[in-house]
Formats: sequence, C-alpha cells, structure tokens
Amino acid sequence: MIRVLVAEDQSAVRAGLVLILRSAPDIEVVGEAADGERAVALARELRPDLVLMDVQMPRLDGVSATRQVVAEGLADVLVLTTFDLDAYVFGALRAGASGFLLKNTEAKDLLEAVRAVGRGEGLIAPAVTRRLIAEFAAKPVREPTADPSVLDTLTRREREVLSCLGEGLSNAETAVRLGMAEATVKTHVSRLLGKLNLRSRVQAAVLAQELGV
Repeated sequence: MIRVLVAEDQSAVRAGLVLILRSAPDIEVVGEAADGERAVALARELRPDLVLMDVQMPRLDGVSATRQVVAEGLADVLVLTTFDLDAYVFGALRAGASGFLLKNTEAKDLLEAVRAVGRGEGLIAPAVTRRLIAEFAAKPVREPTADPSVLDTLTRREREVLSCLGEGLSNAETAVRLGMAEATVKTHVSRLLGKLNLRSRVQAAVLAQELGV
C-alpha cells in the first residue's frame, strides 16, 4: 500500500486527485493540504510514502515545501505542474523531488507515476523529460552549477549512463545506446545516484545538463 498526501490549493482539483487515487486498491490517501506549510506539517505528522505536491500554493510554495520535506526525509515528492512553470519544476527537482506530473495527466498515468515513485524509481515519461531538459538548457542558469569534481567517483560506464540520463533517455533506450542489458543500466543508475547523493534520475539529468556531461 502506497500512502499519499495530496497538497493542492484548489479544492476542486484536490478533490479530483483524491478521487482518482482512492480508486486504486494499492494507494491510500492519508491526508490533504491546501497550502505548503500545511503540507510540510502533515508530512511530519503522517509520514506518508509520497507527497503529491502542487507548485503554486499559498503560505509556502511547492518548491520550498518540497525542499523541507526532502531535507527532513519525510517522504518522496511528486510535483504537479504545467509547462509554463519550468523554472519552478527544476527548482523542485534540485530540491529533491522524485519527478513531476502535468496537471492534465490522465488518471491511469497519475496512478502509474505514483506507483513508480512508490517503488523508488521516480520515473517520468522520457519525452516530457527531454522537453523540460531542453527548455532548462536554453535558459541562463541562475544558481551556481555543481562542482565537476563530483563526477570523479563515477566509473566510465556510470558517466556514460549519466550522459544518457541527461538526454532524457529511458533505461531501455540507454541499454540500446550503450549495448548493455536493461537490468545492468538500472544497476548503474542506482549506483551513480548513490555516489552523487541524488534522489532521482531526473535530478541526475539536471546535473548532467549543468555539467555538460
């Protein structure tokens, strides 16, 4: 059972999300929050497996709330956003979010994304990942880029996998590109995330873009 906290300030949207989530036998909605401060407070109190977090909320925005939830190790975070909020999306990913969903995501895709994050995969549709990475790369980086020395701990193969993540490739696509088994790609992804102290493959993709891997 995946325990989910829904943080969304629009009551109608929140109700719709809760309705969809509760339709799944393996997902339990343990709480609802209408602002970022309440989301953090409930995450501390309820310790859900996952917080479905809207970006734009009163009192405390979703990026700041995500940063607090992740920093305290309270739950994984799946961010809700729209394409015109890319800057906020990448702020949330840097803050440690495991991925993001568009607000117009189909019900079945919402459930699958929640399950993926619940499994610790944090998977995001590669096509969407590529678009966001491209948008991000085209904009000036306002925050200091990461220190390239963080890559020194990676093996050659892990660097190659990181480069594929930076292009938004899925595990299957990476396996074809590098001529290895998909299971081996998953192992390399897990290892490089651990070495780089990252929580998701999307964080790794952002890092790859920032460092030009």
